[in-house]
Amino acid sequence: MHEVKLSDGIVTLSPLCLDDAEAHLAGEDELLVRWLNGGPGTREGIRAYFRHCREQWDTSGPLRAFGIRMGADEALAGTIDLRFSGEGLAPGQVNVAYGLYPLWRGRGLATRAVLLASQYAASEGGTEAVIQVEPENPASAAVARRAGFTPSKPTHGKDGTRFDWYIRDLQTAAR
Repeated sequence: MHEVKLSDGIVTLSPLCLDDAEAHLAGEDELLVRWLNGGPGTREGIRAYFRHCREQWDTSGPLRAFGIRMGADEALAGTIDLRFSGEGLAPGQVNVAYGLYPLWRGRGLATRAVLLASQYAASEGGTEAVIQVEPENPASAAVARRAGFTPSKPTHGKDGTRFDWYIRDLQTAAR
């Protein structure tokens, strides 16, 4: 696989790698555990997941996981992943999930990352991006709105959790 690197001059996205595991563990907090990870990470679990992410890149699988990076040293500020297939997604829909570490929140970086990831998803054949947000997570919903997503139908996960859907036409993102 050729190395994918996306940047808007402030935020850079590049595939997660094993070298990111320690920075991810150091940045994980209760908000990431609650909204994104589903439980506290362990060194072994994070490394296994990051290996899986790399395998997905290498095999052009449905998961494309990026590190959100900042500055000249490309410090890991969070993660964003795209899923080109999954529960509840129609053909062409791409799920977008993101999280920033506490030090990097409140600066508009997640919005920038979502915009870059949406452009990438469009270039890979995605037609509509979907962000699923639990109603109790207004910060994530605000990112979706700032990135040009509009509210859509609420859905429920297998465990009954409600998700508000935000969608964006990726033809717009490709421009």
